[in-house]
Formats: sequence, C-alpha cells, structure tokens
Amino acid sequence: MEKAFRVNPWEVSGKVDYAKLISEFGISKLDEKTLNRIKKHTKELHPMLRRGVFFAHRDFNWLLDEYENGNKFFLYTGRAPSGKIHLGHLVPWIFTKWLQEKFDVDLYFQFPNEEKFLFNQNTTYEKVQEYLEDNMLDVAALGFKPGRTHFIIDTKHADLLYPEAVKVAKKITFSMVKASFGMNESSNIGAIFYTAMQAVPAFLPSVIKKKKIPCLIPHGVDQDPHFRLTRDILPKLGYYKPASIQNAFMPPLKGVEGKTSSSDETSAIFLHDSPKEVETKIKKYAFSGGRDTLEEHRKKGGNPDVDVSFQYLKFLFEEDDSKLAKIEKDYRSGKMLTSELKKIAIDKINAFLKEHQAKRAKITPKILERDWLWKV
Repeated sequence: MEKAFRVNPWEVSGKVDYAKLISEFGISKLDEKTLNRIKKHTKELHPMLRRGVFFAHRDFNWLLDEYENGNKFFLYTGRAPSGKIHLGHLVPWIFTKWLQEKFDVDLYFQFPNEEKFLFNQNTTYEKVQEYLEDNMLDVAALGFKPGRTHFIIDTKHADLLYPEAVKVAKKITFSMVKASFGMNESSNIGAIFYTAMQAVPAFLPSVIKKKKIPCLIPHGVDQDPHFRLTRDILPKLGYYKPASIQNAFMPPLKGVEGKTSSSDETSAIFLHDSPKEVETKIKKYAFSGGRDTLEEHRKKGGNPDVDVSFQYLKFLFEEDDSKLAKIEKDYRSGKMLTSELKKIAIDKINAFLKEHQAKRAKITPKILERDWLWKV
C-alpha cells in the first residue's frame, strides 16, 4: 500500500499526488486557456509554466480580467527566516521576479520573523533573527526591482501590519484555525494569531492607496491553507480576495518524496555552497534514476522522472526546452549515464551560484535598507 502523503504549511511528506491535491484543496488546474491568456501579455511562457512546475491557481483569470481593464495588480510572496536559503526556495521567487518584469508591477515581500519561533518549540526568537538579514541579502541578490520591491518585516513594521491584522483576526474564529491547520487547545496563542499577520500584505497596498487593488500570490502549494482563510476574510473587510498560483515541490537531494529542508545539510544545496560542496552533494546524495549496472543502464535506460539531477534542470537550471528534451531522451535510452547527467547539473548549478554570490557580495546592509526595505 502506498504511503499517504501530507501537505500543510509545516509538513510535506510522502509522494505528493498533485491531481488529488487539486481536488482536496479546491484549487483549479492551470489549463491551456489560462496559459494562453498569460502569454498574450508576456509574449512567452516561463519554463515553469511550460513544464507544469506551476500547476494550479485561484482566480487567475479574474486577475487578468482586472489587469486588462486597467486595474493593475501587485505581487505578494515571502520567506519565514529559519535557516539558510536553498535552491528549493527559489522556485516561487524566480517565477515572481519574471511576473514582476513582464507585468511591470510592485512586489511586497514579507519576512515573518516570528513564524518559526511560534511554530517550532526547538528554536529561539534570537536564533531566528540571526537568519533574517542573511535571507534578505539572498532575496535581494535575485534581482527584484529596487524601488518596486518592498521588504516587510513583521516585527519591524508592526505599526503598519498590526492594526490591519487585528481586523483580520476579529473575523477568524478558533474553530476556523483548527479546521485549517489542525491546531488544538495546546497550541500557543501566537501560532493561532499568526495567520492574521500573514494575511495583511494581501491587502496592505489597498489600505495605503485607499482603493481596491488586486493581489497575486505565487507560492508553494503547501501554503495554500493560510491564503484560503485570507480569501474568506478579506471580502468581509471590503477588499478583493487575493488570486494565487501554486507550484509543485522541487525534490530534496535524497529523493522525490517531500520537499527540501533547511535543517538537513544533506537534503539541499544552499546558496552559499562552494563549487566543491555542490559537486560532493550531487555526486554523493542526489538520488539517481539510473540502473544498478552500466550494462543494465545501457540496455534499459534511466528514469528522469525520479532522478534528482534531471529534476533540478527541469525546475531551475535548463531554460532551453529542446536541450532538456534531448537530455531526457538520451537518459531514458541509456545513451546518457547518471554520471554524465550529474556533471551537467553540477556545472549549471555552480554557474548560477557563482553569479548569485557575486551579486550578493555587492549588497551591503545599508544598500539593502535603502533599496528594498519598506519605508512608510
């Protein structure tokens, strides 16, 4: 019997059945009609759209209706500091950057620096703060537009967020939180209140500009329960429901089940890793879809569907569809060996990290505050 999978904001385990998840979460499959509407405005589709990495949405067509009627949307995504940033974190952010550029819109990037403290009994508030600036520097180095990108830190910008969060909180009952997140009477009250804080950036620009502005939230599908509550509450406060678009999970190094974790050095490649560390991790830990022997691999071929090196190319590191298709064909036929596939992934990842680390080194805390940190 296949092990049941679990997907929620704090746990992703088992082999995720995305078709079943669409049904369970009540999200809509990203179909050809919607993709064609996106392409009308962007002129081309991002590889993550072409390959089904982003696979579902809520109200994306309504958002495009508003956009086509002259009501420009804004983007909202975020990062709860809890450790170093790894490649899996980049999936929604790189796509968000593309959306920002193609639609020429503002981005509100939330850093809820209290979340992991509230939900993880084994961490301290001080420990979480150690990762905050480190994470912000990595996000800024991805190339979001300065001046159009606003970093919001929950505790630093509490005077901005809290007055709106209490309005959200008043509309959320404990039974609603229990149903959405599985909390109980032993859950701390900070965790129970937290989802009200996460809802605020979805309508904050509407508050500031005193008009209803559509919001689009690109995110991993595990975060959908937070935004289901947000969508239920915001119309009661006189704001639009946020639209959203959900991505699948880039697999951890050791296999296709679950998602990458910041807490396990051997499950992920981090943005600070050296070329040698990347090479070692891919060669030693990256799950292979190859056969047990060279003879068997040449005869039967490999399976790129479970091969982590191939999946990393598919998700992030090979934009050319024809090149990716050739790699897949050669690997399935046995013409390409696992060692050759891993070498391609190592070279691509290291080229990306070299450029990213150089950009990050040029961003000082002063530049970070000047160009990206939200100013009321």
